[in-house]
Amino acid sequence: MAKKERYAALADHVVEYLGGKDNISFFTHCVTRLRFNVKDKSIVQDKEIEKIEGVMGCQWVGDQLQIIIGQAVGDAYNLIAEKTGLAKQDAVAEDMGDAPKKKFSINTIFDAISGSITPLIDVLIGAGFVKIVLLLLEQFGLLTPEMPTYVVLNFVGDAGFYFLPVFIGAMAAKKFGASQGLGMLLGAMLIHPNFVAAVSGGQALNIFGLPIYAATYSSSVIPAILAVAVMAPVQRFFARTSPDSVRSITEPFFTLVVMVPLTLCVLAPLGSFLGTYLSQAILWLYNTTGFFGVAVFACICPWVVMTGMHSSLMPYMLDALATGAEFIVLPGMIISNIDQGAACAAVALKTKNKQIRSTAASCAITAMVGGVTEPGMFGINLRFKTPMYGAMIGSFCGALVAGFGGAAAHAITGSAGLIGGLPIFLGGDISNLIWMVAGIAVGVVVTFIATYILYKPEVAEA
Repeated sequence: MAKKERYAALADHVVEYLGGKDNISFFTHCVTRLRFNVKDKSIVQDKEIEKIEGVMGCQWVGDQLQIIIGQAVGDAYNLIAEKTGLAKQDAVAEDMGDAPKKKFSINTIFDAISGSITPLIDVLIGAGFVKIVLLLLEQFGLLTPEMPTYVVLNFVGDAGFYFLPVFIGAMAAKKFGASQGLGMLLGAMLIHPNFVAAVSGGQALNIFGLPIYAATYSSSVIPAILAVAVMAPVQRFFARTSPDSVRSITEPFFTLVVMVPLTLCVLAPLGSFLGTYLSQAILWLYNTTGFFGVAVFACICPWVVMTGMHSSLMPYMLDALATGAEFIVLPGMIISNIDQGAACAAVALKTKNKQIRSTAASCAITAMVGGVTEPGMFGINLRFKTPMYGAMIGSFCGALVAGFGGAAAHAITGSAGLIGGLPIFLGGDISNLIWMVAGIAVGVVVTFIATYILYKPEVAEA
């Protein structure tokens, strides 16, 4: 059946069943659903809409009726717009103030992060697999760090993560309706070599007399998203107030005049400030509660990585390893990374969507084998929410077991997955490794079961 024929009945009757054009205040679509905001829900005949060929179901979210179509939702959307004359509205229009205002909630944060990261899944998976292949070649003795091929593959794999602030700057700008070029610039300035060198060398920087907090932002996510989220309304303000004759100059220039000091002095450092207090909190928790602290850290580890605060834990880890072993961060992080992959595996098994299954399976391998969690964390678990909850539950349980046995790392690993993570627990008695393996096994099993129970494809994949 041709695409137009498949959704012809829907296009012919949907406006009637929604109470007419006057009852429709907003019309857009997401990945699998048509979304209609209506003024009066009582006159909508959603049961009749569900009977139309090509409609898989309907669901109310507040005053918005979501009509489940599937992956061909774009075809249905275009045909309805063509036949009914309903104005096409891009999904980002809601963020631009053209749609009914939504109340702020935790879902708003999830949506902002996911919308900024999801378009980068190909980058993260590609770079992640390059690092996994490099790790395997090194483990089997086929490559050494001195070989030119190793050097090239190493910087290719690292590039996908090191330059995350730049990539995210572009995608966050698209999400929030701002200039993608300016978004990339905000991300790029956070990792500019001169800035990195100044931070590494302890050089004090300031702008307009305002001190710039010395922090490293490579591979971070939240600083760029936060900066661009604030930049969007700032840019719109200068777009409205700039004279047309000089707008092409004043809009980007004055946006940067405001955003550069705001980003470097306030927004980007938030993650570093939080990281300092996080380190102190982790040490206090472990000293006070023992192995329970390891479980808590493993549970919140995805959020620590997301904010870029994990880099601030490096001084603590080095100090701990210099005095013997590290009992908290590395065990918790490795278990958390592997469980991110286990959650993706559960999604891959349960979903009926071939594209999501393929992506989730790839992310599962990347996280579990190589410890590269960004593709799975942002592309699957955070995007669908319940897999993230499942991973957090499993990580808590797994780390509780590893922490109870006193599993401790004896070295820093460059890959916090199965291949790179397990060898650092070989120091000391063999029971150290056994307890870590037991913790990983418990975490994977609990994560998989919890995610499989919590994850509802018909709801999450809308």
